[in-house]
Amino acid sequence: MTLPNFLIIGAAKSGTTALHMFLKQHPDVFMSTPKELRFFSYTGAYPEDLDEIYIHRGVTTLKEYKSHFDSVKDEKAIGEVSPMYLYVPGTAERIKSVIPDVKLMAILRNPIDRAYSAYTHALRDWIEPSNSFIEALAKEKERIEAGWGMLWHYTNAGFYYKQLSRYYRVFEPNKIKVMLYDDLISDPDKLLMEIFDFLDVDLDFTPDTNTRPNVSGFPKKPKLHNFLRRLFMDDNLIKRTSRKLFPKAFRRKVMIKLVGANLEKRAMPQEIRSQLQELFREDIHNLEELLQRDLSHWLK
Repeated sequence: MTLPNFLIIGAAKSGTTALHMFLKQHPDVFMSTPKELRFFSYTGAYPEDLDEIYIHRGVTTLKEYKSHFDSVKDEKAIGEVSPMYLYVPGTAERIKSVIPDVKLMAILRNPIDRAYSAYTHALRDWIEPSNSFIEALAKEKERIEAGWGMLWHYTNAGFYYKQLSRYYRVFEPNKIKVMLYDDLISDPDKLLMEIFDFLDVDLDFTPDTNTRPNVSGFPKKPKLHNFLRRLFMDDNLIKRTSRKLFPKAFRRKVMIKLVGANLEKRAMPQEIRSQLQELFREDIHNLEELLQRDLSHWLK
């Protein structure tokens, strides 16, 4: 039975879904379906009333985990993407014990922007109770203690130096590739060539990088957003009928399109950004030393 020979371990809301989509196009690469198996760090502690649609349960046995790679043929690079892996303590050791020679990749986004993106993602998906970002931040510690899932760990999930250090203690540096979300946005083709080289697959292949998944934002019309929640999440005649007539992928595509049309981007208030810059400043400076890369733009 086959196991992956590379993992994308995070960070959440930093382009991992896009990387999964782009890598999946390469003929030498096999990516698991679903994208996130979460086997090596799955905890399963989510608030019961907030995990209806997008918070899927993780794989909990090695046998089940291996089954997601049964379709591998002659692909050279076999991969899985689970952003939880970077964040959850003990994951590096569990990976090492099962796949000791695995290659690891992490893509990092400005932790301040990452936190805001995670918040708007949760708001979009009707799983963030607070319409105020600062209020959600104030409740983060309480939520973590209550067992809320990683998505709601808006700031806590952004201390990358602390998280990456755990991996560098377990794996050789040449087994780890750390990338920046900034590079994915500015020159995705160049970044993908670096990834293909790291994975030792054909460098002549050029994937389509025009589609960007997981667009989030604030509802322009909250009443419409709440109506769409009832339409797609609550038990009703339209939902029951659509399940009989249309496949799940099509229904999801329609939902994303309708919800997305009612979203708008809003800048983070400068006061909150300044507070978060101070919160992350030390970790960012330590990360600069670890990666030998200038990250001063994250603090501007």
